[in-house]
Amino acid sequence: MKKLATLFQESYREFYVYGTDDKTVKGVQVRTITTLGMFGAVSIILGALTIAIGDYIKIGFSSIANQFVYYLFGPVVGALFGGTLDILKFIVKPTGAFFPGWTLSAAVAGVLYGVFLYRKPLRLWRVMAAELTVSVVCNMLLGTLWLNIMYGQAFFAILPMRVFKNLIMWPVNSVIFYTLAWTLEQGGVFKTLRGTERGRA
Repeated sequence: MKKLATLFQESYREFYVYGTDDKTVKGVQVRTITTLGMFGAVSIILGALTIAIGDYIKIGFSSIANQFVYYLFGPVVGALFGGTLDILKFIVKPTGAFFPGWTLSAAVAGVLYGVFLYRKPLRLWRVMAAELTVSVVCNMLLGTLWLNIMYGQAFFAILPMRVFKNLIMWPVNSVIFYTLAWTLEQGGVFKTLRGTERGRA
């Protein structure tokens, strides 16, 4: 539990630049903000290419860009990024009425991915575990609940098709993210984005 609390604290600190005493806030971490903006733009562009199959199934890869944020900056930044980006995507390309449940799911996904990936060695099994957890909690359970509330369809009537879709996409999304993340990590891109003296003035 202490390690988890430390993880959240370190993620929160990604937003700020600290003085030499490591406690005094000197300003906002510009590198973090610009990186969030960059990945947010990529996610919105990819989100516009999402394929909708009826009211209940959507296939897209915008979450891959989001996962880079969760990997780099952790659960606190991830939750704020995921929730804010969900609202921005709705503004850019509204699909039906706004429903806050999807925003909550996006924030929860940021927390879960962040807990699994932030400051952890990049391993395929860890990526797959994170992807499966988010798929079950946010997509299969919460997502199906939101659809039940929005459209009045029976929860267990639409759950099987959503489980099937998420199980199919689980290894696909995992391998794509792992491959891209490993390539960027090896190329030193993530090291640049993190900064050698991250969060320090």
